[in-house]
Amino acid sequence: MNPREPHLLGQKPGTGPFTVYGAELTSRLLLGTALYPSPQIMADAVKASRAGIVTVSLRREQARGRTGERFLDLIRALDVKVLPNTAGCRTAREAITTAQMARELFDTRWIKLEVIANDDTLQPDLFGLVEAAEVLAKDGFDVFPYTTEDLGAADRLLAAGCQVLMPWGAPIGTGRGLANPYALKTMRAYFPGIPLVIDAGIGAPSHAAQAMEMGFDACLLNTAVAKAGDPVRMAEAFANAIDAGRSAYESGLMEQRDMASPSTPVAGTAFFDLAPKS
Repeated sequence: MNPREPHLLGQKPGTGPFTVYGAELTSRLLLGTALYPSPQIMADAVKASRAGIVTVSLRREQARGRTGERFLDLIRALDVKVLPNTAGCRTAREAITTAQMARELFDTRWIKLEVIANDDTLQPDLFGLVEAAEVLAKDGFDVFPYTTEDLGAADRLLAAGCQVLMPWGAPIGTGRGLANPYALKTMRAYFPGIPLVIDAGIGAPSHAAQAMEMGFDACLLNTAVAKAGDPVRMAEAFANAIDAGRSAYESGLMEQRDMASPSTPVAGTAFFDLAPKS
């Protein structure tokens, strides 16, 4: 079945349960675990978000030493799926090595694959990303690639064995929301049968709702919650926004119009002749 042909699927893009690599998930929110004021606030935020998946940077936790070991124990106690990532990796080889270490540490085939090309934008290196994805998929990994809206790269990632795509909304940590909604809508329409997760750039619950209204399957975010004045309440706000956006998409949003359309029909209403009588 060709995932780019919606008429073969019999459904509009993004409908049905959120399933990735055979796992059906109850939540469409994926939450990062970095930058929180304290580990306890992080744990409380994860619970408030109702997230089914949390992401963890192996490189960052290795750098923490014994503190990192206690942090990982806390993550395991949350009883949610852990998605290790290769954050900070600049080459395919580096990302592959980090992924292999993460598989041993977390006993999971899942890996969020990041290969960064630019220090200012943290834009994915699409060439290195595809190279690493091919190697990891052949090695038995379930790869979640952090990518852009580039359709050619997306095709290559799917051909490499990826079953999910994670395009950025905007550069990591900027909070700018969906910087290129046209390209994201095109990507959603082009791959109706593929799970698509907006990853990076989400800064407000309204941004997450917008992504869900467009038919994306889930959102992954971190900074917008971790750096909020009240991370726990913000996590709950994002959970509600994602639920609302998803419900709106599944219900069928009204089409935009160029002209006004009266909500009360004119036909059949009484006509009063108020012209003065001679």
